[in-house]
Amino acid sequence: MNLLSRRSLLAIAAVVDIALHARPSPVAAKMLAARHDLPPRHLETLLQALVRVGILKGVRGPRGGYELARERRRITAGEIARAAMQEAGEDGLGPLPQSRLIDLVVGPQVERASQAFLSTLDGVTVEELCQQAEREAAFDGASATTDFTI
Repeated sequence: MNLLSRRSLLAIAAVVDIALHARPSPVAAKMLAARHDLPPRHLETLLQALVRVGILKGVRGPRGGYELARERRRITAGEIARAAMQEAGEDGLGPLPQSRLIDLVVGPQVERASQAFLSTLDGVTVEELCQQAEREAAFDGASATTDFTI
């Protein structure tokens, strides 16, 4: 069972992909979407959300795309997941259930579990994920190097 939303999982994968491929030029959303078998329009809103919180930087122009806004060792999976969750919204789910049981028992327990889960992700940097991807040859292209920083 995966506790991470699909959106958060995609956000983390996108940031790691960009960290691995953004040299010498930014990663186009189209290329990123192709590597993850997604329509580019689906990815664009997520990438813009990551730009708004300072994880990614958008580069305009014909050779534009996305690159990391900070060093990959300074970005955590937890930070990326939180950014994706903030932007996700739950409009299609209907009204939130409200009861004393949720307010006093279920809600606080779920909140504690969520915080523990995100705290674990806060201990994982994009640098570590990139290094693992390189060891496992889990990315397309040989443009990434272990020692690159932004």
